[in-house]
Amino acid sequence: MRRPFLAGNWKMNRTVPEAVALAEAVAAAVNGYAAADVVVCPPFVALPAVAAALNGTSISVGGQNMHWEETGAFTGEVSGPMLRAAGATYVIIGHSERRLHFGETDETVARKLQSALACGLRAIVCVGETLEQHQAGDTFAVVGTQVKAILDAVNADQARGITLAYEPVWAIGTGQTATPEQAEEVHAHIRTLIAETHGRQVADEVRIQYGGSVKPGNVKDLMACANIDGALVGGASLKAEDFAQVVTFAERGDP
Repeated sequence: MRRPFLAGNWKMNRTVPEAVALAEAVAAAVNGYAAADVVVCPPFVALPAVAAALNGTSISVGGQNMHWEETGAFTGEVSGPMLRAAGATYVIIGHSERRLHFGETDETVARKLQSALACGLRAIVCVGETLEQHQAGDTFAVVGTQVKAILDAVNADQARGITLAYEPVWAIGTGQTATPEQAEEVHAHIRTLIAETHGRQVADEVRIQYGGSVKPGNVKDLMACANIDGALVGGASLKAEDFAQVVTFAERGDP
């Protein structure tokens, strides 16, 4: 049984004081919750303060991106060791917004993943298709290519420790969500790809999150799917009450 893993991606939202207040509210709601792993990913400038606010709680902290080099002339970038020193234990890599707006490729995602693992960060690596690719019926081909680049960058032992996040680009921030059946189909395909490259045992251990307008009203149906092991939550993670309801989906009595 894979342990549920819920991650909040705050994106470019919240000043440092606001981020601390949000972190404290999340901790008040879900600290010590034993049925899932929880991580929040604030903006870089808020990482140290949020990590300090969550120190001693059951909630981990992650970065939203990183460079593949540890140091160098890369103005505006942040390295893995910098994230670690700021209190992060996780990092999001290859988010669709990074691929779409900042030119990230399968190659740079793979390089970042290798660097993250080398400095001891736990990676959440994102894959997903655009609306045009989805409508053209290319979901499996696009996601398959992205997943293969990730899996080629790690050995079986390393693969066990990463989290993959399937995020259909057409469902991010749009209010649209892939149906549980659509999401499950892609998640099952991803797990098959892992089994083909690193074996069935590894495939059974790797957690695969769904990301794309996850909220309290749809998380239970998504999490009921056999191959969906968690969620990468955007907008709903900016409200402590909503994020807490996502995290504690298994204990809520609503249908």
